[in-house]
Amino acid sequence: MGAETTLKLVKAETRQTQFDIIVAPGFVLTELAALVDVLRIANRVCPHPPFAYTYRSLRGGLIESSSGAVVATERVPAPPRADYLFVIGNSDPDQPELSLGRVVKDYTFRGAQVFLLAEAASRYINERGTADLATHWENAAFLRERGARFDATFSLATEQGPVVTCAGMGATVDVVLSVIGRHVSGPAKMTVADIMLHEHIRDFATMQPFSGIKTTSTGDEALDQCIKMMQANIEDPLPIGEIVAALGLSNRSLERKFRTYMGTTPNNFYREMRLAKANSLLLNTAMSVREIGLACGFPNGFSAVYKSFYGVTPFVLRRQKRAAVQR
Repeated sequence: MGAETTLKLVKAETRQTQFDIIVAPGFVLTELAALVDVLRIANRVCPHPPFAYTYRSLRGGLIESSSGAVVATERVPAPPRADYLFVIGNSDPDQPELSLGRVVKDYTFRGAQVFLLAEAASRYINERGTADLATHWENAAFLRERGARFDATFSLATEQGPVVTCAGMGATVDVVLSVIGRHVSGPAKMTVADIMLHEHIRDFATMQPFSGIKTTSTGDEALDQCIKMMQANIEDPLPIGEIVAALGLSNRSLERKFRTYMGTTPNNFYREMRLAKANSLLLNTAMSVREIGLACGFPNGFSAVYKSFYGVTPFVLRRQKRAAVQR
């Protein structure tokens, strides 16, 4: 009897928690690396490696990331047997292989918890037609631009039953550390975070920085307020003089703050912020180039300003994207 009990205890200790990781063409390497490295380091610091993971895709085979890195994947199994499913975000929110409603149901039906990152989360939100789910703040903006009847939340992650929608990107480390904390000791989790040089583990309810919801964290309160005003006035940019008057600063003081904390001028920062939004709209919506220019505060000369910054005109970039999709 005692020998039988000992055998069961050893088996319980050595059972690995299985993660299935689904990627689609154009997946975000940052998120995949954040997930896998947390699991890999946890396996290194624990007496018995607690985690196993398998790269998967809908069809199997080699899948290339948006940065050109390639991973070998196995097909999504039927039925799935993993404890967790992570779906990595994508460079293209319209990627057909991000539409995974049936796959999500297959995993949750068998007791797995599913984590959808960034674009995978926004695709799920859009198809499910519900609010109170999280995605990256940039994808939430895409949902609004595309006329969604609801808005995503700006927390790092939102847990709704067996499905967790997440902001993705750097917040992936926080999410995975939270998950492994269910299976390893507190000191082991902190050791993994220390090896990752991850100073503060944020919980799911933490608001995303630069989301337009939370004051940004530049290290200077007045600069935070300035950037918040800029974020709120993309389509009709405020004159810098109006901003400094509202903040009770001088032009020179604001210039010094931007030079110190951002390494640029207020005007350059504001213009780059608007161009970044324009670039996102260009790549991820069907809005015309003129409409995008107007939406980002460039009523005239948008193509020239865009080319001076990105080295290509908006029309050429659109053509290149269409050609890449057709290949």
